[in-house]
Amino acid sequence: MVHQTYITDVLVVGGGTGGTAAAIQAARRGAKTILVSEFSWLGGMLTAAGVSAPDGNELIAFQTGLWGAFLQELQQRQPGGLDNSWVSFFSYDPRIGAEIFANWVKELSNLHWISGQVPLEVLRQGNCITGVRFADFTVQANITIDGTELGDLLALADIPHRWGWELRSHWGEPSSPTSFNHITQEYPVQSPTWVVVMQDFGEPVAPDIPPAPNYDAALFADAWKNYGAEQFLNYGRLPGNLFMINWPICGNDYGEGVGRLIESAAAKSDFLQESRWHSQNFAHFIQTQLGKRYGLAEQVFPHNSPAFALHPYYRESRRLVGLTTITEQDILPVPGGRVASLFPDTIAIGNYANDHHYPGFDLPLQPKSIRWGGRWTGTPFTIPYRCLVPVTIDGFLVCEKNISVSHIANGATRLQPVVLGIGQAAGMAAAMCVELDCQPRDLPVQGLQEALLQDHRAPAAIAPLFNLPPDHPEWLHWQLSYIKEPQLYPDSGNCPDSVNTYYRQKHNLVFPRRSDCFTGVVHILNPQDYRFEIATPPATLGQVWQLVSWRSHIDEQLQALSNQQHIRVWGRLNHSGHWLLVDDLR
Repeated sequence: MVHQTYITDVLVVGGGTGGTAAAIQAARRGAKTILVSEFSWLGGMLTAAGVSAPDGNELIAFQTGLWGAFLQELQQRQPGGLDNSWVSFFSYDPRIGAEIFANWVKELSNLHWISGQVPLEVLRQGNCITGVRFADFTVQANITIDGTELGDLLALADIPHRWGWELRSHWGEPSSPTSFNHITQEYPVQSPTWVVVMQDFGEPVAPDIPPAPNYDAALFADAWKNYGAEQFLNYGRLPGNLFMINWPICGNDYGEGVGRLIESAAAKSDFLQESRWHSQNFAHFIQTQLGKRYGLAEQVFPHNSPAFALHPYYRESRRLVGLTTITEQDILPVPGGRVASLFPDTIAIGNYANDHHYPGFDLPLQPKSIRWGGRWTGTPFTIPYRCLVPVTIDGFLVCEKNISVSHIANGATRLQPVVLGIGQAAGMAAAMCVELDCQPRDLPVQGLQEALLQDHRAPAAIAPLFNLPPDHPEWLHWQLSYIKEPQLYPDSGNCPDSVNTYYRQKHNLVFPRRSDCFTGVVHILNPQDYRFEIATPPATLGQVWQLVSWRSHIDEQLQALSNQQHIRVWGRLNHSGHWLLVDDLR
């Protein structure tokens, strides 16, 4: 093949969660965009890595931007709906997720997607990145975005970046270690997981799952000790009798020699082989313990081993040294409040707990979980634009787990909905830099924020507010108000009461078609802990379910209930989590 040179406005390298979002948004804004991915599926964590039960941003108010659009597409396309697992409100067949992203890309005539390529060299002139060389072609671009899973462009371009832990003395993070030790040396980053999808064949006819090298049943002996087999399987249950195996407790997280991921190509290859063997051994263990009713899924992923994801679920990568670094304090609630401080240059939101994965031990972390809508969720926080921008390098942005974030705070910023939001913002910023003929560091941030809020296809919230759903008529007004005057952002995370009044008075709510009606008695065990004993319909008579909701006006109604009050609710039963997701309450 003749080595070809492409010239474009925006180049996105990496087709993961953030890279895919960045390319789509840049092209939708009008920029001529090239997306180069290693794998044949787009979407990364949400698809190719097999984590099709995403965490965080589950509340209606946080279902905005490309994340909200993705959920809407899933609701329309996924037979049987998304109420399947208990680890997430949304679990789906990863093939459908990959189809959604591929369709979005194909809609855009100014977006050229090339798959099966990895970056070999980053081109630069002085302090400005000008493009990337691949095996068969070179791309020259005004703005290059690193959307790789491990921050590969940071290393190739020798852009200052971090890998591993920071001590408490560095930023004063309360959960950081006071000195380096064997744990920080052995596990510099969180453990990846090579997801494998298993299938319930209904009877003991599944093909044998052979053990891989280094099989040791003792490694998995206590995997579901405190849960039971059924609850273990339901953790990542997917439609179609499939199970996402991404289990942290004596399961298929793998972190032995994880530093090899950035040592050399040969060392990385060895680690990846071991990681995949580890997941195969866990699947073998599951089959030997639970029987041949359970086997490897068939034809899920597009390669010779269709039960195994295309690549591991990477929880952490090289991390940029940016103009701003997100630290643990930035994701924790303000004193007496339910939200973290608002970054003035916020461009994305998240709310998940700070979740770290290491083999064999739990890292003590400052709590940031809260109860809301009858279920545990996390303190909302924001992502600042400046953590996407290098300190001294021009022509370059990041959009994945490679943002400028501490090792500790990465446990909350790495989640799929957050990274989709980061990618959307990076793509919008790159396109606007081309329009304004400016460098990312010089881009007017308020203009970027307004563009995200007013995007015609997928407007994205950038100030987390519990009681401001995206279909509220004053949504844009309140979002703009708080980014223009961030000092007024409420510690409660709620807009003035008039917002919920609008929903209390709105009688024409449209519910999902699968909403069912139930009557019964509510039992209040603790604040924000509700059990519902069903009286009708007869098929569920006497059953007790946990009441949960992701709607702010329902959260308000639940808090106003009296113990043993008779109520009528409309919602959907989740049999894996044994909860009733409430859409309306009377």
